[in-house]
Amino acid sequence: MKASERIRQRLKDKEIRFHSNDNIADFIENGELDELQKEVEESFTSVLDALVIDTENDHNTKDTARRVAKMYINEIFGGRFQQPPKVTSFPNMGYRSLYTSGPISVRSTCAHHFQNIVGKCWVGILPEKEVIGLSKFNRIVHHIAERPQIQEEMTTQIAEALQKYAKTPNVAVLIKAEHHCMTHRGVKEHQSDMTTAIMLGAFDKHAPLKKEFYDICMSMKGHD
Repeated sequence: MKASERIRQRLKDKEIRFHSNDNIADFIENGELDELQKEVEESFTSVLDALVIDTENDHNTKDTARRVAKMYINEIFGGRFQQPPKVTSFPNMGYRSLYTSGPISVRSTCAHHFQNIVGKCWVGILPEKEVIGLSKFNRIVHHIAERPQIQEEMTTQIAEALQKYAKTPNVAVLIKAEHHCMTHRGVKEHQSDMTTAIMLGAFDKHAPLKKEFYDICMSMKGHD
C-alpha cells in the first residue's frame, strides 16, 4: 500500500477531515514524507508526459518532477505536512491595550488553480493574562499560509490560531494579497488585490478598537 493510501486510511478511520488547507501531520509516520515525495514525483512525471513534454531529452524538464515534488511536500505545502510551530506564552505584566504586528509576508497557493497568493498580513491582539513573543505571529501566519486554500479561510484559520496561542478572544486579522489566478490567467488583471479581515471578541464589539486597528494597518501600509 502506498504512503498516501495508508495516511488517507488513518484519517478516515479517525473521521478526520483532510481538505487541502488541513494540517495532517499527526497522521504521518516516520519516513512517509519521503515516500509521499516519491509518489508526487512519479505522478507529476505523468502530468508532464500528458502535456507532451519530452522529459527524457529536454534538459530543462528532466529533473522538474523531482523539484516540484520536493517543493510541494517540504516548502509551499509544508503547512499541511509539518507540525505547527511551538509557541510558548508568558505572563502579561499588566499591558491591557492593543498591540499589532505587521506587515507579515503571506505566500500561499490558491486551491482552485494552484496559483500563488502573495501579500501581507496584519494582526492585532488585545491581551488578557498571557502574551506570546513577537516572532511567533510570523511563524503562525507562515505555517497556515503554506497550504492550498482560499484567502477567506486562511484569514479565519489565522485568527482562530491566534486566539488559541495568545490565549485571548480579542483578535483581529487583515490580509491584502495578489492572486496569480487573476494576474496570470483569466482576466489577467494586476490592479485588483483582495482584502479580507476578521474581527473577534472586543474588535467585533467595540468600533473604536476596530478603527484603531485599521488606522494602524493603514499607517503600516504606508511604510510597506
